[in-house]
Amino acid sequence: MEIIDTHTHLYLKQFDDDFEDTINRSLDKSISKFVFPSISSKYYDKMIECKKKYPKNIFLMLGLHPVYVDKNYLQELDFIKNEIDHNNFVAVGEIGLDKYWGTKFYKQQIEAFEIQIDLALEKNLPIIIHCRNAYEDVITILEKKKNKNLRGIFHCFTGSLEDAQRIINLDFSLGIGGVVTFKNGKIDQFLHKISLKNIVLETDSPYLAPVPYRGKRNESSYIIHVIEKLSEIYDLKTDQIIQQTSLNSHKIFNFDAQQI
Repeated sequence: MEIIDTHTHLYLKQFDDDFEDTINRSLDKSISKFVFPSISSKYYDKMIECKKKYPKNIFLMLGLHPVYVDKNYLQELDFIKNEIDHNNFVAVGEIGLDKYWGTKFYKQQIEAFEIQIDLALEKNLPIIIHCRNAYEDVITILEKKKNKNLRGIFHCFTGSLEDAQRIINLDFSLGIGGVVTFKNGKIDQFLHKISLKNIVLETDSPYLAPVPYRGKRNESSYIIHVIEKLSEIYDLKTDQIIQQTSLNSHKIFNFDAQQI
């Protein structure tokens, strides 16, 4: 039974010394698909290089992360528009809004977010959303752009039950990772009220490692601890968690349509 990490940055420098070992540790635990979110063109070549090493296991998104929106954002968006038809991207992401790291370019973040949503709709691709301290703005934009093809994942969901329900009503799934294992994460208190059909697994490696690795470098193999916590929350066997979340991921990313 395959496990899918829908959001992992294994191409970052934190994995330069043991990238292949990291992949193999995951493969040994039946984690067989890794979806790499894009954050800026700076990492594009590295992502392609990783995919060439594991073409059947690694899948790529393309997008401009809100924290990387700066004075060059229009050039970055042009890069995305020019590359989107190459390399069989499975999603536009990670995109969205972030007030946590600063609001100097917040107006441009909104513009970049909307442009990339339109691109995803044009290409019939899901979007993967990064949202920090900006739930209301993100949801307002999604409600404005609502379309039968607008779908995707709210990556690293840390909101309230009400936020979750609004997101699900917009045909988005919740990306659940290490935060669900944190004592102060709070989402574990209401997640059982949300259908497992609306959940996908992620790690956000190298960030947000689950307990018992909290504070250390995260990696895709640690997704097992997220599965175990969800098994406890939903009172289901781990196999049932894996089966449903993998089915959800396949529906969103349409992996089978990718040419290998």
